[in-house]
Amino acid sequence: MTATQPPPADPRALHAARARSFDSAAAQYAANRPSYPPALLDAVEELAGRSLSGARTVDVGAGTGIATALLHARGADVLAVEPGAGMAAEFRRALPGIPLVRGDGNALPVADAHADLVTYAQAWHWTDPARSVPEALRVLRPGGALALWWNTEALDVPWIAEAARRAGRFLDLDVAAEQPRSDDPVERVDPSGRLDFARRTVRWSRRVPIGTRLANLGSHSAFLVTPEERTTAFLEEERAHLLTAFPDGMVEETYDVLLLVARKP
Repeated sequence: MTATQPPPADPRALHAARARSFDSAAAQYAANRPSYPPALLDAVEELAGRSLSGARTVDVGAGTGIATALLHARGADVLAVEPGAGMAAEFRRALPGIPLVRGDGNALPVADAHADLVTYAQAWHWTDPARSVPEALRVLRPGGALALWWNTEALDVPWIAEAARRAGRFLDLDVAAEQPRSDDPVERVDPSGRLDFARRTVRWSRRVPIGTRLANLGSHSAFLVTPEERTTAFLEEERAHLLTAFPDGMVEETYDVLLLVARKP
């Protein structure tokens, strides 16, 4: 898809196009997307019932390696799995010492009962749970855990709610409905009902220049599949809104990380 082509109208084709869109913006994604707070990894350990240190971990949909790097720093023995060529290239540039294989959660290129932990950071919603749930259970050893998490914007913060409404009008999307929520029914992530998820929400924030905020926004798939000239115009308007709210040019972004962990019997 080029920057001048409209996104496909068919919902399944659009979903696939959005999933592929990150490859064209991998460096932008790596440089501007938020990371995750240490408290999230503490919660993963608590709910998984084991330390990350020494845990054989498969990080699926690893992207540019934001979560993989944190897991590795906590002592996990990480194998990254990433379907996209552009994202995989950026991962290998940033993390040459961590093994990466091409693949996705619907058909993991990993042996049975290999992992203590299977993780998905910002990635589970790109899978088909009818396939990715059995695959995760196949790859996990007995007593292992599946951990899913998402950075979601804190929509109770007024400026963030206003920005989400502006983006929603531009994209013709319900931005709040797009992101997972702590009160979502578990069927949204596991329609089979095979997994018993424990939930945790971790709030954190980061202070970044307006340019980082805009580049982060532009690295989201809904913007990446929008014609470039339209996205550029929107982001320039958004810059003006942000400068009104943050005249010093620094934005305080607030996130709620939604964490779901299920152990394999």
